[in-house]
Amino acid sequence: MDLSVVIPVHNEVDSVRGVIEEVDHVLPESLDFEIIVVDDGSNDDTPSVLQECRARQPRLRVLRHAQRSGQSATISSGVRAARAHWVVTLDGDGQNDPADIMRLFERMDKSQGRIMLVIGQRVYRRDAGPKRISSRIANAVRAWVLKDNTPDSACGIKLFARQTYLDLPQFDHMHRFLPALVQRQGGETLSVVVNHRERSGGASKYGIMDRLWVGIVDMLGVRWLQRRAMAPAISEIE
Repeated sequence: MDLSVVIPVHNEVDSVRGVIEEVDHVLPESLDFEIIVVDDGSNDDTPSVLQECRARQPRLRVLRHAQRSGQSATISSGVRAARAHWVVTLDGDGQNDPADIMRLFERMDKSQGRIMLVIGQRVYRRDAGPKRISSRIANAVRAWVLKDNTPDSACGIKLFARQTYLDLPQFDHMHRFLPALVQRQGGETLSVVVNHRERSGGASKYGIMDRLWVGIVDMLGVRWLQRRAMAPAISEIE
């Protein structure tokens, strides 16, 4: 299998069907891929919609958390269940454009093993003004503290090898810091400009204040990990 597409969702009844259908439509038939939707304890009709989609989409696999566990745990469940070497993550609200998947895949392929993470960069955001401003501030502070050279670390569309992800430190909210964590392991990362769209339904699951305070604590934790990374250069003596 060439690629696993992991889509974390929570209460995305208005958008998840369209995202699944669009992924299945835009990826080429020559690509052996699967779609893994991980439902993080939705309490709307998302499970029913996923059941209907599963009956019509042979490539679709559906996992479900018994209770809400957060986006990082949801992504981790999907990555662990993935059957392909390469994994791409995609938000379930329809704002990420599935057409960008192959662009990231092609950039990874051209790197010939040099790049370990390709991440989207949303230059023209389709979010409300306060969310754009808070995200811009958060990205600037994170870049200053973590030095990860990534303009949009929180972008939902990311491509990496499954084992690369599994080798990273696992903690809540880790999905926002993947570039810094991959670089901590000695890997290179690449940002690629991607399309960003308005939500196809539902509402954002995050507020400005909860992102701010949790993000500060998490960022300091990642900085602590960076300072204590162990990556000695090794050579074999013959």
